Amino acid sequence: MKTLELSNGDKIPQFGLGTWLSAKGEVYLAIRKAIEIGYKHFDCAAIYANEVEIGKAFKDAFDSGDIKREEVWITSKLWNSSHRINDVEPAIAKSLKDLQLDYLDLYLIHWPITFQNGISMPEKAADFLSLDEIPLGETWRGMEQVLNNGQTKHIGVSNFSAPKIDEILKTSIYPPEVNQCELHPFLQQNDLLTYCQNKNIIMTGYSPLGRPGSGLSRSLIDDPVITGIAESLEATPAQVLIAWAIHRGTVIIPKSVTPKRLEENFTGQSITLTVEQMETILLMDLHFRFVDGTFWEMEGLDFSVKKLWDE
Repeated sequence: MKTLELSNGDKIPQFGLGTWLSAKGEVYLAIRKAIEIGYKHFDCAAIYANEVEIGKAFKDAFDSGDIKREEVWITSKLWNSSHRINDVEPAIAKSLKDLQLDYLDLYLIHWPITFQNGISMPEKAADFLSLDEIPLGETWRGMEQVLNNGQTKHIGVSNFSAPKIDEILKTSIYPPEVNQCELHPFLQQNDLLTYCQNKNIIMTGYSPLGRPGSGLSRSLIDDPVITGIAESLEATPAQVLIAWAIHRGTVIIPKSVTPKRLEENFTGQSITLTVEQMETILLMDLHFRFVDGTFWEMEGLDFSVKKLWDE
């Protein structure tokens, strides 16, 4: 399995399993099957509301000897309602309890957006707090504390633009090591990727295979460029998209709970794309987001997706 090296020499597998929208009753079997196939990287989050079931799968896999804890890379994320410095430790402690772990390999600030305490999903403008009220630097100090106390080995961010990372870097002791963002041929984010690489920040791509029902007239998985390359390689379109992400030097975390898809996706790591194929895919960029952030826009709230993405 291909890996990328972090500042202390630890290695994050470039390929992993995403668990967003993996339903209760399905995710346990998906985790166990993925471990059987050879997966060693699992991406979780408190807001996904499935960490308890995932934790049971991990414990059963460890207890049965399927894999050792130290052989697995496990990520979770801090939700928007726990951005105050004193709220970070209780939040990661809850994830560790649910996942039945002593430590995480990576803990991320899920969004550069802040809610009032106790708000899972906001319904009105008053449910939000501004970044003036709780600056990103305050949240990052909380992240550094849980790094120092051993609850996680690495810390990073998710859905952060370069200016928002710069804001953290102004006061950080430990810089972010990972930035997890939406990445795929329709949203290649080449400038952000270059910025992160220059700052020694690894980028992880979510929604790497697109999302059905997005409203976009073109389907990523059915795009003729991708399907054409797949045919030439006797591969699936998903495998081509996985190979593309790995060739770019990013981490990729496609989601599936179907055994056949889990196996197909895993095999995508070993596919080699030519320079010409990579250049052809480069021309597909539409700057289109499947997860565009418009769900955070509310009447009376001084917020816009342009502010979110700094575009």
